[in-house]
Amino acid sequence: MPEFLLMPWLGTPLWFWAAFLLIVIALTAFDLGILHKEDREMGIAESLKLSAFYIAVAMAFGAWVWAARGAEAGMQYYTGFFIEKALSIDNVFVISLIFTYFAIPAKYQYRALLWGIMAVIVLRGLMIAGGAALLASFGKTRVGAGRPRHGAWHMGGKQSAHRRLPQSGQASISSS
Repeated sequence: MPEFLLMPWLGTPLWFWAAFLLIVIALTAFDLGILHKEDREMGIAESLKLSAFYIAVAMAFGAWVWAARGAEAGMQYYTGFFIEKALSIDNVFVISLIFTYFAIPAKYQYRALLWGIMAVIVLRGLMIAGGAALLASFGKTRVGAGRPRHGAWHMGGKQSAHRRLPQSGQASISSS
């Protein structure tokens, strides 16, 4: 194995990240290139089978993480996986609203959803990597974290007459 693949990135060797990305790319190609080559409506039974398949792949990957990197890394993977699963429930509602609002036909929803998820994964990865790089570069970045609270504290007591919220509890936006 080339030496650079053993270098750690975010606490994990590069070869592990490469294996993960290879699995994601292979599954995406399999899904879009073979299973859903043609755009069509997907029924509940097919959707449940695909969900079970991808959850099984994720569980198998977690077992590999556990075996290759140890119990702590395996537990971190499974914890992250189950937290993400739990937090993704509200996304189903939001995606349903978006598809309804834009009137996306049912036969195109699967492909739109899959590419949307892939974009989110890439963007989230970039944000996590950027945040990790900032933390590594600047060490203690807690100074900036207090600024939004500090600003809100000062704004809370200093409402000018033209920016005062209505007493009814309803906020209104006007250009007056």
